[in-house]
Amino acid sequence: MPDISTLKVSTLKVSTCLWFERDAEEAVTRYVALVPDSRIDHVQRAPGPWPAGAAGDVILIAFTLGGQSFQALNGGTRAEYGTAASISVPCADQAEVDRLWAALTEGGAEIACGWLRDRWGVPWQVFPESLPRLLADPDPAVAARVFTAMQGMVKIDVAALERAAAG
Repeated sequence: MPDISTLKVSTLKVSTCLWFERDAEEAVTRYVALVPDSRIDHVQRAPGPWPAGAAGDVILIAFTLGGQSFQALNGGTRAEYGTAASISVPCADQAEVDRLWAALTEGGAEIACGWLRDRWGVPWQVFPESLPRLLADPDPAVAARVFTAMQGMVKIDVAALERAAAG
């Protein structure tokens, strides 16, 4: 094993890889259309037949989602995502929460407290930027009211959080 203390930090690139059955391209196209500062960086096609497809099929897509590096892999079988990891998206306001929530739950499922699964089973957290600030309010009573209100929500409601904070 190499001594990592001698590696240059700039040589280490970390990227989350999402597993799809065969529809990574459809998923990535949808994701980059929904999230600002997103793009498809590279599409790798199979140079020959492989266990999950034929020559020319998409096998891996490198993409940027909200400024973060991701990959999408067509693995040939459906992956089951748990909830231990998710794509977390802080939104500027309720309109942005509503837009992303509607688009991502189409064919997917609502969970709770701002969590959802998209139609490919990928878990997301969609929440207003104000939520962490309200939860960290220096007044413990305010933070507790906001926390209690949030626990009763599926999609986060900014106005309801602000009402809870105000008491």
